[in-house]
Amino acid sequence: MLGFFLHIGRLHGQMGAVKHGGIPVKTAETVITSSSNARIKRLMRLRDRAERDRSGLVLVEGFREILRAADAGIALKELYYCGDLFLGEHEEVLINRVKSGGAALFPVAEAPFRKASYRDRPDGLIATAARVGRQLSGLTVSQTPLLVIAQSIEKPGNLGAILRSADASGADAVLVCDGATDVNNPNVVRASTGALFTIPVVETSTAEALAWLRTRGIGIVAASPHAATCYTDADFTKPVAVAVGAEQYGLKDDLLEAADVRVKIPMAGTADSLNASVAATVLLFEAARQRGFSAKPANKRDSV
Repeated sequence: MLGFFLHIGRLHGQMGAVKHGGIPVKTAETVITSSSNARIKRLMRLRDRAERDRSGLVLVEGFREILRAADAGIALKELYYCGDLFLGEHEEVLINRVKSGGAALFPVAEAPFRKASYRDRPDGLIATAARVGRQLSGLTVSQTPLLVIAQSIEKPGNLGAILRSADASGADAVLVCDGATDVNNPNVVRASTGALFTIPVVETSTAEALAWLRTRGIGIVAASPHAATCYTDADFTKPVAVAVGAEQYGLKDDLLEAADVRVKIPMAGTADSLNASVAATVLLFEAARQRGFSAKPANKRDSV
């Protein structure tokens, strides 16, 4: 298998054909130019859960998502890239970093890359990695943990947004109970902006989660539009798990009955409930506020 050097030029509108200049990136093979290439077809199959289960792989698309996976110590298996689609100025550094971590590199022409991408506006980077997930028995949390229970969430975008908010608010972990969607769905990765790789995620049953919480003295605050208590009146300073349920029906009776307190988020309009990820975000940041949340300094661009 022959290697060669692809020179990546300046970006943001300066990319036509790949230009010379920048750091040379040694590739694993020649440029993939056909949408019928076996590797492109395999990337497309990874959109389906059956293929992810069979292969044990997950798709990671996008600069930010791949960077966060790398920062979290996720071992990336392969990296496919198309210089014509780059949107920033740090892609070449990330590519070399991923290569140094052991990933195989595959340059791809624009047409087959767009075929493999599941985004409307791809940014020229797609990686594969081992599926994410851990056992409840192996989960460790802080002395005063803040957890999220996401029960029967059906939409990958909502689950990904819950992971993003959990990470942003400083939660210890997310327990995905009675899962109706695969946490390794590419749309979960995208909606989480890579938080799937930065916060512990456990797929389990509600019964197992409740038993685990009870043995550790962790209370449950359950979101319900029918609750009498306003969410700001609940005590989130103790060890607690915030529970949100399916988009259409909310939490099931088993979790509602097990909850230490049920809370509502008051609304002034005609809607009687919020999107599951929005409700989770409101409760998580109330918990963060009560706990003396301190945000990290904002960065204009993730550092590579």
